[in-house]
Amino acid sequence: MKKPEAKEIDFDLVKKSLAGDKVALNALIERHYAITFNISLKMLYSHKDAEDVNQEIWIKVLTQLKTFEFRSAFRTWLLRIAINHVLDMKKKSVEIAISKGFDGYGNHLATIRNQELNQEERTILKEAVAEAKVSCMSGMLMCLDREQRLLYILGDIFRIDHHVGGELFSISTANYRKKLSRARRELFSFMDGQCSLVNRNNPCTCEKKTKGFIKLGYVDPENLKFNKAYTKSIHDRLLEKEDALEAAREDLHTRLFRDHPFEEKPNDILEQVLNDHKLRVILKLN
Repeated sequence: MKKPEAKEIDFDLVKKSLAGDKVALNALIERHYAITFNISLKMLYSHKDAEDVNQEIWIKVLTQLKTFEFRSAFRTWLLRIAINHVLDMKKKSVEIAISKGFDGYGNHLATIRNQELNQEERTILKEAVAEAKVSCMSGMLMCLDREQRLLYILGDIFRIDHHVGGELFSISTANYRKKLSRARRELFSFMDGQCSLVNRNNPCTCEKKTKGFIKLGYVDPENLKFNKAYTKSIHDRLLEKEDALEAAREDLHTRLFRDHPFEEKPNDILEQVLNDHKLRVILKLN
């Protein structure tokens, strides 16, 4: 028997959800909740902001579920809602803090003194160094304006097909590629001149900045925010899923971002999203 395609599975779950099937609704959310959360996290740096925004996105999705017309894939419809929400929301604290863009970010990094780690410190602070890497690279993303950041996250890190990308942003495929190319150019230019991960001769290294990051509170070795015990990277997740992906650009810069953790859904996600009585009424859930 032929295995059902992702589109068919989603359509069936949507129909059952609209009929008040809580199990189907939970399955639908489980299939897609992690992708919207991880996009929100790459957009906003802060786990708290990402959790809040992702919940807002899913409240909109569930409120509008009855308007889904079963034409495009459910994920395309979902991402369109997510994109519009993220582009229109109020600025978050980190966006305000890094409002001076790449120049301001580079100047700030330059004020953090490089400090060599001895062998013992390398062992003790191994996880903290990895945390500093993800934290600093996430800060680089925040230097792009909101639309550029979202284009790069979807187009390169999560490899959304360019035709789908144009549809999601309501622009032509050519314009989508042009905008994505501009975002890449700005981000890669900064990394080429600043980050030792892409050029060993650059002054800014994750290891040498780790003590400074700890002192400033950007990294807490006892409470890692990014470099927890995750078993999957974004790259691993992409290999597992049969999403609408195109042939990958394999820039070193983008591979570094795809090595970041892919965070799975939190427990009891349905209850987290459906904490509004009005939503239960709309979806006819008990």
